[in-house]
Order: sequence, then C-alpha cells, then structure tokens
Amino acid sequence: MKKLVYYILLLIFVSSSACKAESTKPFQFENAVPLADPYILLYENVYYAYGTHSDNGIEVYTSEDLEYWKKADELALRKEDSWGDKWFWAPEVYYLKDKNKFVMYYTANEHICVATADSPFGPFVQSQKKPMIEGEKCIDNTLFIDDDGKPYMFFDRFNDGLNIWVTELENDLQTIREGSLRKCINVSQEWETVWPRVNEGSFVIKHKDLYYMTYSANSYESQSYGIGFATSKSPTGPWTKYVNNPILQSPGELVGAGHSAMFRDKSGALKIVFHAHHSKTSIHPRAMYIADVSFSTDNVPVMKISQQIMKTKLQR
Repeated sequence: MKKLVYYILLLIFVSSSACKAESTKPFQFENAVPLADPYILLYENVYYAYGTHSDNGIEVYTSEDLEYWKKADELALRKEDSWGDKWFWAPEVYYLKDKNKFVMYYTANEHICVATADSPFGPFVQSQKKPMIEGEKCIDNTLFIDDDGKPYMFFDRFNDGLNIWVTELENDLQTIREGSLRKCINVSQEWETVWPRVNEGSFVIKHKDLYYMTYSANSYESQSYGIGFATSKSPTGPWTKYVNNPILQSPGELVGAGHSAMFRDKSGALKIVFHAHHSKTSIHPRAMYIADVSFSTDNVPVMKISQQIMKTKLQR
C-alpha cells in the first residue's frame, strides 16, 4: 500500500513538473517560413510568398494551401540585378495583366526600388539600376491602384522618425508624379510610443467606398510591435486612425507581430499576413503568420483581425 501511494505521488510530481516546464518554455516555432515583412500573391491557383530574409536578395516560397510552403531553389531577386547591395527588405509582387508582367516593389540600402519579371519566380531585374527616389532614405513601398485605374504608392520617409506618405505614379508604375507627394500619418497614439517614433509597413485596400490603411508601430525589435489601421475617403487623405488601435499586438504567445499585407485566398476570403519574433527571447529569424480579416460598421467602420493565427510550415 505504501508503495502504491509512493508511485501515485511520484506520478503527480512528474506530471506537475512537466506542465510547469511546458508553461514556462518560451514560445518557439522552429519549422515556420522564415520571412519578415511578408507578402503573398495568388497567381494561377498557387500562392507565392516573398519577404525579408536573404542577404543576397529576395526569396520566394510557394504553397497550395497557405499552411505548407516550399522554398524556390533560386532567389526571385538577386542583388546583382538591383541597385544597392544590402538590406533587401519588404518586397511586394503584383501581376500586371495588361502588360503580362510581374512588378516587385522593395527596399535596398534603405531606398525604395522597383523591378520587373516575366514570372512570379523571377528573376526580377531593374531596367535602370536606381532607386525610385534618389538622394533620400525611404523604405516599405506598396502599390495601390484605385477603381478608376489611377496608381498610388505608399511608403515610409525618415523625417520625424518614420512616417507614411503617398504619391501618385505615372502609368509606367515606376515614376513618381511630380507635385503629388503627401503625408498620411505619423506617430500620434499612446500605444505607438514604446520606442522609437515609427509608423511603417503600410498596406491599403478599399472596402465599401472607404479606404483602409494598415500600418505598424514601434520598432520591429520591440515585443510591442503591433498593427493599427486608419481610414480615409481618398487615397491621398486625410487619414484618421482608429481610436481603439492596435487591432493586433502580441496575439496569443506571439510577440513582435507586425508589418502586414492583405490578400484574397482561393475562396475570395480576405486574409492578412504578418511576421512575429522567433520567440519571446529571440527576434531572428522572424516567421510568417496568417489570419482572417473582417469588417464591422455598427457605429464606426472597424477592421478586425482574427486572433486565430495560422502558423506557416516549411515542407521537408
């Protein structure tokens, strides 16, 4: 009888210790797609993911279901085909049906660039090896084409910290229209003031005649990195931030969640892709996650991000 009691107590102790060790273990997802600043393109029923990771250019991954991903053998953009030789960040790829071309907006050497290719795998090449804005540091350029076909580019400028601006583009989608540059948003809400002064990584969509801009605030190095949104009746503003921002910050056990982009999945559902820190104790390599997006108009227009997060997984 004493032996039975002993073994029961031992079993309780071991189980309790295991649960405690599990609960205090830092969140870590070893097999996630290692992309920061991620972007997903759906083309011909295949998902293509691009992001910040390689020192030598831009990687591309493919998936059939958004959960399992395979890395392409070659870089989508190689540094020898681009202006700049380091810091290849935040790529976004769009298919231009009328030109039968793919265009990539990205950052190199803290300058915004654009390159084109005949395939979503690349190779993306700059026809002229120069940034879109010469002589000024800018990052995180994203394309938005309105219902009337007019193209706009949103991006970050390094003045008073990082803040978000918009400019019209010429029809080539590479040349900034003179005199069209306007400021959109800067740090203005309490949650954004952890460190340092950052509003970055914008992405714009239109929903029921209203324009929604998602953006990230605080340093990407901070566990308080998060996502907010602003609305406007025009791509050029004025933009008004949602008073209850952020709409995504430290979901579940993730920290450092931010720099998002939106896309439609194969069923037409709106999704958002973003990165988070590798763990609660390590920033790199950051990993790619996906969630659903919805809208509510009970009192004021509200964009919502589901707290049910999909973890991406590398195919072995």
